Amino acid sequence: MTDRRPLLFTLAGVVATLVYFGAAEFIAGAFSATTAPLLILGQAIIPLTPTAMIKAAISIFGTNDKLALIITLVIVGAVVGGVIGRIGLRRRTLSFVLLIGLGILPVFLLLSTGGALLDSIPALGGVALGCGAYMGLIRLGDGRELRSEDSASTDRSADIDGRPGTDRRAFFGLAAGLSAVGIAAIAAGQSASILARNAAGAVTKLVLPRPATSAPEIPAGADLDIGGLAPIMTPNDDFYRIDTALIPPSVDASSWSLHIHGMVEDEVTITMAELLDLPLEEHRVSLTCVSNQVGGDLVGNATWLGYPVRDLLKRAKPSADADMVLSTSDDGFTASTPLEVLTDDRASLLAVGMNGEPLPRDHGFPARLVVPGLYGFVSATKWVTELEVTRFTDKEAYWTKRGWATHGPVLVASRVDVPRAGDHASPNKDGQIITAGMAWAQHVGIAEVQVRIDNGDWHTAELSKELTTDTWRQWRCPFNNLEPGTHTVTVRAVDADGNVQISERRPAIPGSATGLHDRQFVVD
Repeated sequence: MTDRRPLLFTLAGVVATLVYFGAAEFIAGAFSATTAPLLILGQAIIPLTPTAMIKAAISIFGTNDKLALIITLVIVGAVVGGVIGRIGLRRRTLSFVLLIGLGILPVFLLLSTGGALLDSIPALGGVALGCGAYMGLIRLGDGRELRSEDSASTDRSADIDGRPGTDRRAFFGLAAGLSAVGIAAIAAGQSASILARNAAGAVTKLVLPRPATSAPEIPAGADLDIGGLAPIMTPNDDFYRIDTALIPPSVDASSWSLHIHGMVEDEVTITMAELLDLPLEEHRVSLTCVSNQVGGDLVGNATWLGYPVRDLLKRAKPSADADMVLSTSDDGFTASTPLEVLTDDRASLLAVGMNGEPLPRDHGFPARLVVPGLYGFVSATKWVTELEVTRFTDKEAYWTKRGWATHGPVLVASRVDVPRAGDHASPNKDGQIITAGMAWAQHVGIAEVQVRIDNGDWHTAELSKELTTDTWRQWRCPFNNLEPGTHTVTVRAVDADGNVQISERRPAIPGSATGLHDRQFVVD
C-alpha cells in the first residue's frame, strides 16, 4: 500500500498557514489593519523588491499591484507551510518550531519598526490557531484516528509502515473546511481594512476654507463628450494610486505639521491650522506616474487646493548652494525635487484639497505635494511631513537609490481611447470612424496631435479647449471610407515647444517609457 502520509503532512502545513493568515487578519480587525501579518510582511518586502520586479508588477497589475502582492504572499506562505508540514513527517518537533518561527516573524518586524507589544496579538493568535489546525490534521494524517467507514469495510490491514490506516475522509473534510475558512477570513480581513480605511478617510476630513484664488471655470469645448473617452477631470475615486504603502498612513490633521530644514537660514514648521489660514489657491494640474506604460492609465487630472511651495521656501531662505528639496512622507518615502522647480512661477502646491474635497486618504491626507511638469516619483509626495533643502550630490531619494532618474521631467505623450482594442466599429451617419484620446505635456502644453490609420499619412486631430498648460487635452480625429477589416490607429503629440513625441520604444527605467500608442480595431 502506498504511504500517502507525505502528501497529507504537506497539505496539513498548507492549511495551517491559511488558518494562520486568516485568523490573524480576523483578529487584526479588532485592533488595526496595520497589525495584520500579511500587511506587515508586505510593507517590509516592498523596499527590498528589485526595481525590475516593481516595474513589472506595476506594468502588469497597475493600481492592483498591492492586491497582487498580498495574494503572492499568501501563495508563497502556503508553499513554505507545505514544506514545513512535510518536515513534520519525520521531525515533528522541528516542524512546530518552524511554523511558530514563521508565524512570529511579523512580530519581530513590527516591534523593530516601533510597534507596540499589544500589536502582536493578531500574529500570536494566528500562530496558536494555525498550530492547532496543523496538530489536528497530522493526527489524522498519521493514522492515529479511526479509519473512514468505507476504508474499514474494505481494508483492515495496516499501512506499509505498520500504522493503522489513515482516516482520509475525515482528513480531507477537515482540511477543506479549514482552508475555506482561512481563505474567507483573509478576504474578509482585506475587505474590512479597505472599509476601515475609507471610513477613517471620511471621519478625518477637514473643513476646507474658500480659496483665495479659484481655478477658472471649465470652458465649453474642454470636454469633447465622446463615449469611451476619459473625462477631462478625473473623479477622486478613479484617480490612479501608485505608492509604496500597502495601507495608507492614518495621519491626524490636528497634529500634522510640515518641517522645512536643511540648507536654509531659518527652519520653518507649519501646522494644519496655520496652513488653512493662508490664502490658498486652486489649480488644475495633471499628474502622471513614471511607471505608466505607453497608452497606460496611470495619469489623471484634478483641481488641487493648496499653498504655493515657493512661498513656504521663501520663508526658510534656501542657501544659494542648494539645488534639491528632499520631501519625506509620514511612511518614510522620499522624493528628490529640483529646487528651481519649486521656486519658479509654476503651480507647485502643498495641497490639502482635491476636486473640491479634502484629500482622500489614498491620495495623501492631510497634505501632499503637487508639482506640474515632473513625474510623481520625484515630486508628488503624499502624507508629506518634511522638506529638506539640500543637494543632489548629498542626498538620494527612495527611487533614485533603485536606479531611477534624479529629475524626472514629464515627456510629451498621448494615447488612443476610442476605439478600444478589438472593437468592432461602424461608420456614423456621415460615413466616418471616430478616433479619440488624450495627450499631455505638463507645464509645456499640447500644441498638436497627429493620427494615422495603418501606415498612411498623419492627420491633424481636433483638440479640446485647453484648461492650462499643466493639464492634459482630449483629441478627436474622424476617418472616412475605411475599408471593412482590421485596421491600426496610431497617435503622436507635439508640445508647445515643438518637441514631437518620441517614437522609439524604451522601458520606464530610468525616466519614462516612450513610444507611440496604437490600437487595432475592426471596421464592419
